[in-house]
Amino acid sequence: MNKYIELIDGELLPLKQQIVGHPLYAGITQLEDIQVFMQHHVFAVWDFMSLLKSLQINLTCTSIPWVPVGNADTRFLINEIVVGEESDVDQNGIRKSHFELYLDAMNQAGADTSGIAGLLQQLQQGKSATEALAALQLPESVRQFVSFTFRHIQENKPHVLSAIFTFGREDLIPDMFLSLVNDLNQRFPDKVATFKYYLDRHIEVDGDHHSKLALQMTAELCGDDSHKWEEAMQASREALQMRNELWSGVLKAIQSQ
Repeated sequence: MNKYIELIDGELLPLKQQIVGHPLYAGITQLEDIQVFMQHHVFAVWDFMSLLKSLQINLTCTSIPWVPVGNADTRFLINEIVVGEESDVDQNGIRKSHFELYLDAMNQAGADTSGIAGLLQQLQQGKSATEALAALQLPESVRQFVSFTFRHIQENKPHVLSAIFTFGREDLIPDMFLSLVNDLNQRFPDKVATFKYYLDRHIEVDGDHHSKLALQMTAELCGDDSHKWEEAMQASREALQMRNELWSGVLKAIQSQ
């Protein structure tokens, strides 16, 4: 394994353990708790797609006339990830992005989609992400999480974006949460089945194949530049901290129901 990747993995381990052991998971016991979780988490699913597309724009040619951009290996890595994230299949074999699949899961579970729908509406009207966030009444943890992502998208350092994508956006789903979802699916099969499929698909595709591709991409972009690796480390650390704060925001919302 790349020595820099080993170093980052070691540095991030305490934060990852903190996220896996977050009290949020023990606080989710009912269908209503899953609904609250999804109403917050959907924003992370959405801005993950924005982060992904920002990388594709940086690492490939997305304008006309076409010219070759960057390294062909890196182009291959990001394009393969984009295909999987933007054009996967649902449980019925219908092509959908993971974000659209998540919306299906929210609708099936009875979760409120008005927050994310309001954000998309603002964006479709030509508002920037910053303007859209300011116009909506969103939980502060959600606002901070998305703002962090878009601050780095605007700074536009491909190696940093790749590091956040690779190290900072891994969901780190603990077994206890998967067991809970399986249990809820048995109790409410017409409410949780799509969410269970999303999680299973996420682990199968994102947690294995895409994570390996993302590691290769980050290694390609940072190369042997120790300064780039240091920036990658710092951004990944901050991304995991933001994930932890997002989880705390979800738990607070569940407890206040």
